[in-house]
Amino acid sequence: MATKKAHKYDESTIKTLSSIDHIRARTGMYIGRTGSGSHYDDGIYVLLKEVIDNGIDEHIMGYGSKLDIRLDGSDVVIRDFGRGIPHGKVIDCVSRINTGAKYNDDVFQFSVGLNGVGTKAVNALSSYFTVCSYRDGRFFEASFEKGALVSQDEGATEEKDGTLVSFTPDETIFKNFKFKEEYILRRLKFYTYLNPGLTLAFNGKKLEAKNGLLDLIVEESESDSIYPPLHFRDQTLEIALTHAQLYGEENWSFVNGQYTVDGGTHLSAFREGVLKAFNEFSKKKYEGDDVREGLIGAIAIRLKEPIFESQTKNKLGNGEIRSDLVNRVRDVIVDLLHKNPKAAERAFLKIEETQKLRKEINTVKKLAREKSKAISIRIPQLKDCKIHWDAAKQKGQESMIFLTEGQSAAGSMVSSRDPNTQAIFTLKGKPLNVAELKRDAIYKNEELYNLMQALRVEDSVDGLRYHKVVLATDADVDGMHIRNLLITYFLRFFQPLVTEGHLYILETPLFRVRNKKETRYCYSEEERQRALKEVSTPEVTRFKGLGEISPKEFRAFISEGMRLTPVCIDDPPDVPHILKFYMGKNTPARREYILNHLVVDEEAV
Repeated sequence: MATKKAHKYDESTIKTLSSIDHIRARTGMYIGRTGSGSHYDDGIYVLLKEVIDNGIDEHIMGYGSKLDIRLDGSDVVIRDFGRGIPHGKVIDCVSRINTGAKYNDDVFQFSVGLNGVGTKAVNALSSYFTVCSYRDGRFFEASFEKGALVSQDEGATEEKDGTLVSFTPDETIFKNFKFKEEYILRRLKFYTYLNPGLTLAFNGKKLEAKNGLLDLIVEESESDSIYPPLHFRDQTLEIALTHAQLYGEENWSFVNGQYTVDGGTHLSAFREGVLKAFNEFSKKKYEGDDVREGLIGAIAIRLKEPIFESQTKNKLGNGEIRSDLVNRVRDVIVDLLHKNPKAAERAFLKIEETQKLRKEINTVKKLAREKSKAISIRIPQLKDCKIHWDAAKQKGQESMIFLTEGQSAAGSMVSSRDPNTQAIFTLKGKPLNVAELKRDAIYKNEELYNLMQALRVEDSVDGLRYHKVVLATDADVDGMHIRNLLITYFLRFFQPLVTEGHLYILETPLFRVRNKKETRYCYSEEERQRALKEVSTPEVTRFKGLGEISPKEFRAFISEGMRLTPVCIDDPPDVPHILKFYMGKNTPARREYILNHLVVDEEAV
């Protein structure tokens, strides 16, 4: 029996890191994911937010109604016009954890930043970081490299009071990063919705919202709203909502000016308060799904001591406020319904329509299940595997299912798959486009129904049987169309499956370049050109479909060398509008967009 190698464990192995070193060593604790900037929640945007939050806090307390944000490549400059950091504490405030004025309720009553960590994390995770405080005709400036102080200066100035911060994210931590201006603009818009009277300038572009969350709901609902949004605002609570002809619901929640992406206590209280309000006003007992179907709503609250579930402040955890907030939301919305009788009338017509449709779907569900049982106990298009994903126990992460088109492709995959972990679902043809259909379409379409049952996601994505759902279609026009139809299906009715990172695209080679000694598979034209230069007297094969690849070759593409591209949503609330534009009815606007963005292959002309 092999003996375990002994590792030295004594006083010399115990380490104490400085606060800056700890941030750099355990980045995820402070800013969540690092990423490259391709996702809305990547770390570089959190760095930006942490600095802007300080300027917002100054505005909330009545100091400074403008922030100037400039982006030049990877360099960020943010200037607020608040009180400026007291000069004797500038260095401590940006380099020593648990140092700041946010602990003092007399200075900051409804602060976004509470933990004294924000700008310290920005400093520690930047290759270059400079802070300059302007206060009472004098300035104090300090510069850092990767959190280490390199210079400081002070003197007289004519600049207005406030703070200027400039930084460049560290490329050793944020690999190959690039800021996306559209993500920054969306974050900045949220700040303006929450702070009427605040003006933000981003690279010279002026942003402001005079009507708070009402402007957010008007913009997000566009022409889809059934009635003009209802709106309420006082010092500690703001609510705006309307109903639209959309599937599901869209909600935004904020705490002290912070967009809580993952919701929390205030969002659950809002959803319950909405249901209670509509039931109390109508003196009926609607179900939550009936009232919230098509709801577009937003809630913002201000708390003196918010408790967030992480440093990135994505989810509020103050459970003690829930009951009172539910009652307050209910009372506010009941009052709004009384004051807006036409809006109330239209809202209840929508709710009645949803209730009727739900009952019809329940009938269709029953018929679909009976039909499915009559055909076969098992799903005929599914070749299952032995190991399945269990979300509750976090087991079976190696389990996956390939959604493929046609019997020939399925035949190759079935022959080359690992039956323990890889399942195959064979599509009969192009799936139904559900972009503008209601949920009953799933139960009326045999293929979509069988797919839902194979994945076991009818009631909730929590029951998903496979950790990865992989779209394996041909790399031609028809294959791309099928892929888009399947993505539409998941985004329309099972969006959490995508947002929780379960949906992937299988990348298969376009070319095979080989001679008697060597074989290379190329996934792009660039790879083919490189192979042609490096392989002598090559023979080139163009794969037109998955069915043309032999089972022996296919095994390499779905085993250790498998290339999977995750399907990501950068902006979940915008999904309904994206689906409607790209996959909905063929509107003049989409035709014009396609004509203006056509790419012509000159070699094919």
